[in-house]
This record gives sequence, C-alpha cells and structure tokens, in this order.
Amino acid sequence: MLADQMTPMERAVALAKGEMVDRLPCNPNVANGVARVYGCKISEFNTSARTIADAQIASYRRFGNDGVRIFTDLFPWAEAMGAKVSFPEDNTADLAEPAIKDISEISNLQPADPYKDGRLPIHIDAMKYLIDEVGHEVGCAGGIVGPFTNAFFLLGIKQLSKLMFKNPEVVHQACEVSLETCIRYAQAIMDQGLTPTISEPMSSCTVVSPKHFREFGAPYIKRLVEYITAKGKPVTMHICGKTAKIWEDIVDMGIAGFSIDNVVDLKACKEQIGDRVKVLGHVDPSAVMYGGTPADVRRAVIDCVQQAWDTPKGYVIMSGCSLPVETPFENIHAMMDAAREIGYPVNPDKLNSML
Repeated sequence: MLADQMTPMERAVALAKGEMVDRLPCNPNVANGVARVYGCKISEFNTSARTIADAQIASYRRFGNDGVRIFTDLFPWAEAMGAKVSFPEDNTADLAEPAIKDISEISNLQPADPYKDGRLPIHIDAMKYLIDEVGHEVGCAGGIVGPFTNAFFLLGIKQLSKLMFKNPEVVHQACEVSLETCIRYAQAIMDQGLTPTISEPMSSCTVVSPKHFREFGAPYIKRLVEYITAKGKPVTMHICGKTAKIWEDIVDMGIAGFSIDNVVDLKACKEQIGDRVKVLGHVDPSAVMYGGTPADVRRAVIDCVQQAWDTPKGYVIMSGCSLPVETPFENIHAMMDAAREIGYPVNPDKLNSML
C-alpha cells in the first residue's frame, strides 16, 4: 500500500492555489460500508451520532480518502416530515410509506426542524464530532437529498410521477415545502462548519424526462444551490443514472462540482461542462468496485483518469455512486493506491505504460 505525502486538506488548498500536489483527489464513496470498517451494524447509525462519526473516521483513517460525509440514506428528511421508514438490522434504511397518502393532505406537510425532528438531530450531532476530530485534515460534508427527490418520498414515487401529468400544482407544493426543509438542514450543516452536498437521484433522465426535470426539479434545486453558495460554500451535486440531456441545466444552477454515474460518458461530460464545473467520477461501484479484482479497479481508475484528468475546473477520482456495503476492502485500497501511483501532475505516457 502506497502512502500519501499530503493530507486531503493540504492537497485541496494547494490545488486551489495552482500549487504542486502529490496526487489527484480520490474519494471511493464508501457510504454505509464504513460500518464494516468500524465493526458496527448499520442500524446503529439510526440512533447514535457518535457511531456515525466514529465509523466515518475509521474509514478515513484506513483508506485516506479525500472527504468524509455524514449521510446514511435517502430518507431522513422525508421521515422528519411524516414519512415512515423501515430499518433493517444491518442494512440501509428504506422508505416504507410516503408522508401523505392522499393529495388532499398536502397542506398538512410542514418543513422539518433539523434540531428536533426524526433522525436529523442525530446527524447534526454526528457532524459536530466529525468536524472536531478530523476537520483540520480532511474536508467534512453533510449530505442532503435535494428538494425534488425528497418530494417523491413525501407523496410516493408512483403518485408523484402521475401527478406531474395530472395535477402539477400539487407537485410544486410538495417541492416548495421540501425545499424549506432542505434549506433549514443546509443551514444547520453550515452552522456546524461543514459543507453541504446534494444528492438528487430522482432527477436522473433515467427516472424523469428532461422536460419534467426542468419544470418541477430544476427551479427548486437551483434555489437550494443559490442559498448555499450565497453563504460562501461551494456545492457538489450527484445525480444517478443518465444525465447528459440536463448537463447545461445543472451547470446553470451554479454548482462547483458534479458527480456522475458510471453509465455517463465521462470524457463527453468533461468536454461539455468541464470548463465550468469540477467533474467527479466514475468508477463502476458494482461490477468493478464490488464485483471486480484489485487489478480491475486499478485499470478502471487509470481509464477514468485518462479521460478526465485535464478537466479545466478540476477532476476527482470517485466511484460512480455509493459503494455496496460489502465492497472488499482490498478494492477500496486498490482505488486509492492507483491514484497515488498515478501521481500529479498526470503524465499521459505514464498512464499508458500502467495499463
């Protein structure tokens, strides 16, 4: 296993100044796999802020990734607004019931208080532990599901999908109240000294049409991004699945970084929007990181770097989405070691010789 020459914070500061660094930033996005590193059950994340933070810290200490984040699943915000969530003993939480069962109840939806409602206070406390203990050496983030995706969980995925055609005003109402929850939570993240990141899986072109994204999703996500950036924090956003048809809409929101799924053409993304946003991605989290060998991981990292290392606004080696919980540790090490072996500045001839 190779060793880093800089802390992630030192690396980030130097890159921002155009100074020399040891390697490109690399973030495998271990997600709830941190429970396997720390030796706890995933269900403990639902009740213990200390465990959430300690698991993130343990994973960072083991792998040396360039970022840690408090984010356990997609549903804490909808849950805090009335949705019901199922909690497996040792797997990621899932949506059991939306917050309302009939659109006549739409006025009952109220924004959540991140310091009082659901599991949100636990996440806020976890952020405090995280920033206090490793914030001096690695970037610390608080993850948040964006307002459009959260609206799906408030009304139900099938229900909201139909309402975009049948009753668009109700969709806008759900997005509006969802946005207020997101803004409150984003402010709480920043109040702890962390940086908000946004996950918007339901904005994917795999899920909704670009037309519906522009009508229902983009206006509310943009308002959230603008709120955060007005507070002096850059925003990185991840959208699962295919996104090429909405890249320009995403750039228009004013985000600083865009994390892309492995089904996206990385080189095309760099060429179209890399002059305006940092690109993060996109090693396959399933077939390669979970199902492949360390040699497969190394080749995939080299391939991604070949496509995107010269992105004008910067490039971060990253998995295309959260890693499966049981991803082998040796594959995560292989991803980090490939980044260390490649080094920086990137030498294209060296990359070719590494294959």
